[in-house]
Parts: sequence; C-alpha cells; structure tokens
Amino acid sequence: MDAGRALTFGGLAADLLAAPPLLGGTRLVCVDGPAGSGKTTFAGRLVAALGDAAELVHMDDLYAGWTLTGAVARLEAGVLRPLAAGRPGAYSRFDWTAGRFDDVPVPVRPAPVLVVEGCGSSPRRLDPWTTLRVWVEAPAPLRLERGLARDGTAMAPHWHRWLATEAAEFAREDTRRRAHLRVDGAPVTPLTSGRFAPLDDTCR
Repeated sequence: MDAGRALTFGGLAADLLAAPPLLGGTRLVCVDGPAGSGKTTFAGRLVAALGDAAELVHMDDLYAGWTLTGAVARLEAGVLRPLAAGRPGAYSRFDWTAGRFDDVPVPVRPAPVLVVEGCGSSPRRLDPWTTLRVWVEAPAPLRLERGLARDGTAMAPHWHRWLATEAAEFAREDTRRRAHLRVDGAPVTPLTSGRFAPLDDTCR
C-alpha cells in the first residue's frame, strides 16, 4: 500500500474477504484508537461495505462503565473462543444508564468477518486470531470536543480520566505501532464518503 494513497472501504472489504481466516472461519478486524478519533464511523463504513459478510461488536458494550478492566476477557470468552470453534458467540451488553449488564445476551454469528471497534480492542493476546488491526487517530482537542458534544459537558471528569486510562493501555500494548493500518480520523468527509486516507504504509 502506498503511503497517503486514498483507499475505499469497498477495496478494503474485498481484501479482507480474500485473506485467510484466523478465527475459525472468521477474519477478525480490530479497530482501535483513542476515544473520539472516529473508530465507530470507520467500523460502520467498513461493515456497510461488507454487508451480510460482517458482524460488528462495540467495546462500549463490553466495558463495565468507565474502565477497560475485564472487557477483552468478556469478548474473548463470549465471542472469540466460540467463533474460533466454529460456533456462534454471544455477549451481554452493558447498560450505561442502569449501570449493569443486560440479562438477554446479544448473539454473534460466525460470519466471514467480525469487526470489533473500541479502545483496547487489539491487545497482543488477540494477535493469533487477528487478520487486520486498524488504528484511528485525531488531535486530542478535537477528540475531546467530539466526546463532550456527544455525552454532554457533565461527563468531562469521566472523559479526562478515560483519556489517561486509554493512554496507559496504548503504551502498554504498543497499539499504534502494531497496527497494520493507521487512519486519520480528523476529517469527517473521508470517513463518510466511502474513502479514507491512511497515515502510512503499515497495511500488510
């Protein structure tokens, strides 16, 4: 891949479907990066390009509130290990209003591609199963602005604590350097127009 060359979500989807699956019959895509960078938008566009070939899981549904602790373990136990064995997976979604996990599990079928998006979605422990690691980034002031616009200014203390939490996770896992593809999530148009610009040529 040429650095700076604009790519399409359709092209990336085709490349993924042509790649060998590492998670049973599923190709695992982990879309990681700091909060407010554009991960959800990127993942949504990729899943739309994949159509029925993809399932999508949000790490926000696996966090037990404003903490990363236990989220990957829940993803691995409920979703990834069953898919690796060729079985459907499931997880309980965290209800941020009620402050607890729902009783009714969300099913995850063994689709050709599973896209998992969210902070901390691509730790080293998942590398043997992962086909593509994507890092989405944007300037910190823009990310904070996006987050508070979505969640409200009353959430500012939580957001500031979260920024420190995620920074420690990314440093521990060396997340940015390990990504196969790094994407600039600052411009809105490239992510919503069906095209995106990679930051460099790290996509294998």
